[in-house]
Formats: sequence, C-alpha cells, structure tokens
Amino acid sequence: MVSALDVQAASIAVVNDRFRESGFGVLLTQGVRAIRNLEGLLGRVRMYNDFNEDNDPYGEHDLGSLKWEDEKVFWKIDYYDQNMEYGADPLFHDCKRAMTVMLADEY
Repeated sequence: MVSALDVQAASIAVVNDRFRESGFGVLLTQGVRAIRNLEGLLGRVRMYNDFNEDNDPYGEHDLGSLKWEDEKVFWKIDYYDQNMEYGADPLFHDCKRAMTVMLADEY
C-alpha cells in the first residue's frame, strides 16, 4: 500500500527533477567555479539519476553526489519563500528552489 508520505515524496521528486534538469537557479561554490569543463559538470548534474535508498532516503531527489575530474561533487536543492528569506514547503505553489553545487570538501 502506498502511503500519503510516499505520494508526497514522489510529487516533490518530480518537481525537483524538472527544476534540476532546467539548469536554472544554480549556485556554484568557489571550488566548483574553479573546475575545468564546468559546462560538462553541470550537464552531468542536470542528467543525474543515480538515486537510491542510501543517497535519497526520502525519495525527494533533492541531493546527489558524483565524481568529476577526481573531485567528489555534491548538489543540493533547497526551498524558499518568494523573497528567498525563509524556508518553504516544497509543494507550495510559490516555493522558489535554489540548487547549490559544491565540492565535497566545501560542505
């Protein structure tokens, strides 16, 4: 039986995947900006689909990690109100998303 939480997580995952694949709303840390072939890295982030129970325990597709040029890279989606001041419910129609891409050692 599918729970309400599973349905909610699946709904969040769909919106997060669309957001991540769009390439908009991306914040890059200083370490990531120094990477060669940044466009290639961002393409990998947009196409990321290696979600499993270990790295996505809630099924929301809001966090991922990958190896790029011998660096471990994380990306994380956060949810904000329209003024980007406070957290927001990821399913709220006015929720704004921001995705940070960072080196693991910058976390």
